[in-house]
Amino acid sequence: MPETSQNPGRKRREPLNAERIAQEAMALVDEAGLDGFSFRNLAARLNCQAMSLYHYYPSKAHLFEALVGICISETPIPPEGAPWRARIFDFCASYRQTALRHPGFILYFATFRLNNAAGMAFLEDIVGMMAASGLGGQALALHFRAISYYVTGAAIDEAMGYAKGPSAVDPVAGERARADFPAITAIGAYFGKDHHRAMFEHGLNILLDRMEADAASTRSSTSR
Repeated sequence: MPETSQNPGRKRREPLNAERIAQEAMALVDEAGLDGFSFRNLAARLNCQAMSLYHYYPSKAHLFEALVGICISETPIPPEGAPWRARIFDFCASYRQTALRHPGFILYFATFRLNNAAGMAFLEDIVGMMAASGLGGQALALHFRAISYYVTGAAIDEAMGYAKGPSAVDPVAGERARADFPAITAIGAYFGKDHHRAMFEHGLNILLDRMEADAASTRSSTSR
């Protein structure tokens, strides 16, 4: 048998493709954050030259748009058939889970203008799901924005926000905090990670209660 020129000790390099590059880019951003991303760092993870990546994604904007697509695909619209409120609740819970899976990218996703074809289709499905409540026009727009503000803000906060943010140079010690700031200390225990889901669902249900009440009022006024 003829000798092979391959080095058996050398790690075999997997072939590049757009999907593999995007998935590895997402993993890098989730680990290092947006500031830690570069084509050079991504190429090192993929065991290739940085210039090879530009064949698939001409710029970081093109690549990050693919990562937005990953987030959209991981946040599906619940199928029709269930009550509109349950569908909205499940969708918002799914969005939260997407944020927690991708803490490094959620800020980009949340602030990305979804004005490409995939993004517009995503928004169209969300608005259509909410319109099943019977609301339309300004009322639908108000509830769409209010729920969007709440869900994106809560998701960002849980994934990368307050608890992981900078702290005071000289923070108040626990004993003094309990003595001088009893109100905030008393409820502080409920801000921990173990309570995040309950807090999120509580706020979401308040918004959906109001939306349901407005929808009922609209149905009542149109039936007169």
